[in-house]
Amino acid sequence: MEPAMNPEPLATDNLHCDVSRKFVRVLQRRDNGLIEFEFSIGWPELAVELMLPQRAFEAFCQAHQVRRIGDPSEGPASTIV
Repeated sequence: MEPAMNPEPLATDNLHCDVSRKFVRVLQRRDNGLIEFEFSIGWPELAVELMLPQRAFEAFCQAHQVRRIGDPSEGPASTIV
């Protein structure tokens, strides 16, 4: 009888993901008023791309209490004008 094989743990098993940390990186402000951005939870390297109008983007950032990454000169996402 063969011994039971224990699969090697996935890399993510050893990584801590703090889901309270949320990030936004603005990619582009389009002429039609849409903001193209990346949104991530826990790991800034793993993101989804989204587009929202300016006001909806501001509300989204405030609701999720995001931390802006990328351009430090723009300040926190909740203060975008």
